[in-house]
Amino acid sequence: MKALVFIVTFLAAGEARAHAGHVHWLEGGTTWTWDPQVTLPLALSGGLYLVGTLRLWHRAGTGRGVRVWQAVCFTLGWGLLIFALVTPLHWLGERLFFAHMIEHEILMAAAAPLLVMGNPVAMLWALPTDLRRIIGGIGQATTVARSWAWLTNPLVATLIHGTAVWLWHAPILYEAALSNPWIHWLQHLSFFVTSLLFWRALLQGPERERSYGVAVFYLFVTSLHTGFLGILLSLTRHIIYPAQTSGAAEWGLTPLEDQQLAGLFMWIPAGLVYAGAALILSGFWIARSSSSRSRGGRHAHAAR
Repeated sequence: MKALVFIVTFLAAGEARAHAGHVHWLEGGTTWTWDPQVTLPLALSGGLYLVGTLRLWHRAGTGRGVRVWQAVCFTLGWGLLIFALVTPLHWLGERLFFAHMIEHEILMAAAAPLLVMGNPVAMLWALPTDLRRIIGGIGQATTVARSWAWLTNPLVATLIHGTAVWLWHAPILYEAALSNPWIHWLQHLSFFVTSLLFWRALLQGPERERSYGVAVFYLFVTSLHTGFLGILLSLTRHIIYPAQTSGAAEWGLTPLEDQQLAGLFMWIPAGLVYAGAALILSGFWIARSSSSRSRGGRHAHAAR
């Protein structure tokens, strides 16, 4: 609790010393991170989505092509990326394991599903017609189409995402990410891209009843293995990431408390996201099954 209170207070303050490896701005230094590796892709993606959505709505009418709720989802997801990667949370995450875990879970369990639900294909409509056709042609090529279908297969996407989570939590790689900005950038990119594949495979699969059941199963599997990793971090009695937790005392925590709080966040709040998504999809699954049985009953009655 004291770590959570500190983070809220810290984010509200927004001023502290700068750290090496990132670009900071404002008089006297700021904890906001203006790394072009992060800010440029964010600005580009946000701009493309805005222009593409407005063009679609201008041609077809508001809510056509991209529904209003989808635009809201994308905006929320994009805003969460700003919160995780640009605000002082990122700066604090390099000094406090608990904050770093919050940052990672925002990327994987909050921003990624919102962006997927936001219909990011709308970004293509911001491009010139000829370029859009070229990209469409590349996407329809047999090799590309088959590769995409394989990557977004629920089993494959779940395995890829799970591998990225466990691989980057290996102490040698996790600690290396803290000491090298490029490795840190690659770590975040791996988490984010694989989580996009994971949520794309589960939320936008074929429109069949069984797709809901498949999604629920892989959400359950993911909550189990990530929860187990969280349990390991929260219940172990020795420090797994000495570099990450070395500055915990500065924030009123022992290194072990910092590590345990990070594990608890991965285990419980993040696990609740997967459980909540599974419950929602289960509801859709039940509703669709009931609707199908109802239609089948009416057809059988009419056939008599």
